[in-house]
Amino acid sequence: MEKKVFLVPTDFSKVGDCALRHAVKVAEISNASITLLHVVGKQEMLGDARMKLKLAKQRTLEEHNFEVVTVARVGSIFEDIGDLAEELEVTLVIMGTHGLRGMQFITGSRALKIVTSAPTPFIIVQEKEIEENGYDDIVVPLDLHKETKQKLSMVADMAKYFDSRVHLIVPGESDEFLRNQIARNLNYAESFFEEMDIAYTSKIGSRKKGFDDTIIEYAAEIGADLISLMNLPEI
Repeated sequence: MEKKVFLVPTDFSKVGDCALRHAVKVAEISNASITLLHVVGKQEMLGDARMKLKLAKQRTLEEHNFEVVTVARVGSIFEDIGDLAEELEVTLVIMGTHGLRGMQFITGSRALKIVTSAPTPFIIVQEKEIEENGYDDIVVPLDLHKETKQKLSMVADMAKYFDSRVHLIVPGESDEFLRNQIARNLNYAESFFEEMDIAYTSKIGSRKKGFDDTIIEYAAEIGADLISLMNLPEI
């Protein structure tokens, strides 16, 4: 997170506003700028989009004393978010999603498509507001894929900014070979966070449940603020 430019795509919904509040809190602590983006499908919709962005900019200044840059574009959210992120050399995209059954344009499935089509790290938020002191607890699932330093470094940056606790979780495996491989990945992550002087815990998941369900249940159990996932091209 050396360059600190945040991009916040918005559809002017409550969830979009929530994402902007997350971005403001993170930007204030990390000394970042924010670009607020709205993408429309037709040229004749630009005027209305710019007016709504202007109002959002004024409201953010009034409520948070934070000035954002606004951009309205004609195109596709699946392309323009990634394109603008690369154009501005964005550090982080913070975006709201309405869940898999949402009716608005950035739904869970579409958010996933946007994330997988862009190289930029994302924070995807729903309706949970960011706490006053930011993100206290970050869940980091580890599996058979060797953890990249990029993912762990992003988690470490966030943890340093907010003085967060990192919670490592691995799947329970009955196969000894897989169990040993996961143990090596866990040891690597533990050593990484020890060297960074970041507080962490480690947990082995149940062998009886799927790892996805285990992650969600564990995050709910500890009241986690973030779950860190690495999107790999091959999966």
